[in-house]
Amino acid sequence: MREPGVLRADLLASLVVFLVALPLCVGVAVASGVPAELGLVTGIVGGIVVGLLPGSALQVSGPAAGLTVLVFEAVREFGLGMLGAIVLLTGVLQIGLGLLKCGRWFRAISVSVVQGMLAGIGLVLILGQLYSMTGADQPRSGVEKFTGLPGLVADTLSSPVALTAAAVGLGTIAVLVVWPKLPAAARLVPAPLAAVALATAAGLAIPVQLENVTVQGLFHAVQPPGASDLANLGGIAVLGTVLAFTLIASAESLFSAAAVDRMHDGPRTHYDKELVAQGVGNTVCGVLGALPMTAVIVRSSANVRAGARTRLSRVAHGGWLLLFAVLFPAALGVIPLAALAGVLIHAGCKLLPAKDLVPLARAHRGEALVLVTTAIAIVVTNMFEGVLIGLALAIVKVAWETSQVHVHVRELTGGRLVVTLTGNATFLRLPRILETLEALPQDRPMELDLTTVHHLDHACRTTLENWATRHNDADTEAVRMRTRPHRAPSASASASAPPAPVPAPSPVPEPEVGAPPG
Repeated sequence: MREPGVLRADLLASLVVFLVALPLCVGVAVASGVPAELGLVTGIVGGIVVGLLPGSALQVSGPAAGLTVLVFEAVREFGLGMLGAIVLLTGVLQIGLGLLKCGRWFRAISVSVVQGMLAGIGLVLILGQLYSMTGADQPRSGVEKFTGLPGLVADTLSSPVALTAAAVGLGTIAVLVVWPKLPAAARLVPAPLAAVALATAAGLAIPVQLENVTVQGLFHAVQPPGASDLANLGGIAVLGTVLAFTLIASAESLFSAAAVDRMHDGPRTHYDKELVAQGVGNTVCGVLGALPMTAVIVRSSANVRAGARTRLSRVAHGGWLLLFAVLFPAALGVIPLAALAGVLIHAGCKLLPAKDLVPLARAHRGEALVLVTTAIAIVVTNMFEGVLIGLALAIVKVAWETSQVHVHVRELTGGRLVVTLTGNATFLRLPRILETLEALPQDRPMELDLTTVHHLDHACRTTLENWATRHNDADTEAVRMRTRPHRAPSASASASAPPAPVPAPSPVPEPEVGAPPG
């Protein structure tokens, strides 16, 4: 801060982040089914509280579109009062994970699962906000939202009010798409703010009365969880929601931190401290009954691009949000809901990996399958189950790819067959191994060489021993198995233990004359 120009650069960057965060905080809150002011509360806590804590110096925290679907379902199922209790417990878990040095383990989550999670969130968010943009009620499930689209289009075309609202929402999306391509002078105003401002002006100018944001006042909207809400945290469904909040918020924050670190040359993120900071922020948000927070890449990248040098920029942006929420809350009441729906539809589209999917499928087909499956599972089931399905599929994929085994058959001069296994022999590869072994003749002396196997699990060993016992005919020499010798005991153990029997010498292998085809 003592360097010349740093204070000015941080304050200017904070204003840019504030202008980007304002419509997004309000839009995420409205889409989550909670008062708009609660989105501002989360943005204020993310700026002032988390901004002062160590971890990442330049990334910005606040309400995120990635948690919108999960928050909406939680509020609809458990009520608004339980939201604060759920967020509070989420924050406590994050603090515990950070203190236990678990921050780095969130980086071990498959990137395909995270991308699939964000894609699934984006799809559900887009589908839901299409209904909100026209003033229609959202169906409960993602499948119903998708199958209800033809009816939504028919109802919109038959209603002048819904058609006007849809036009305002689509116009908002058009501004968001076109704005980055305008000259630099115009781009000094952030695209979300410009889009919402233009949509608000259009809503005031047209004769049709559109539905606007409901304003209650900052202090009226803050409702801390009660004792009964905290007592209900022991329910299985509630705990599942808490785990989903914790997993998604932590993973998104730490992935965002890694992305922000690549944008600047300043200090790198300390992941455990950042996880603790996010936990403290969510704990405070839970006490205030506000939305959960994560680090958000849109606001963080805007902070870096605006020239921020220290954490002052994100702290100051929280201060600007606080001043706006206290001094100008009525300004929110003129924003059309259709405009906020357009902002979130655009944000949902950015969560879809449209440009990365085809190259990923060409280079890593299995990873693309994990991504698509996770996204579809979230749409068909829900957030928590969809992520679990994606993680399970990723684990199965890794297990399958790492259990590579090769079976080589060679014939010696005397007619003896030597079957050599190399690689990792696990139960996942048993069908292929047994298919090769059971095709061998039963009237030939045979040797199964396992000395070059890197890993042989219990199921595979037991199956191979059973095959060796029953494979050859009664009048043929039994199948011999050669395994890797055990490690020799230590000198002290050898002195106290009785001498081990000396194994019989292995027969000298005869010269190879070739191997049968296949």
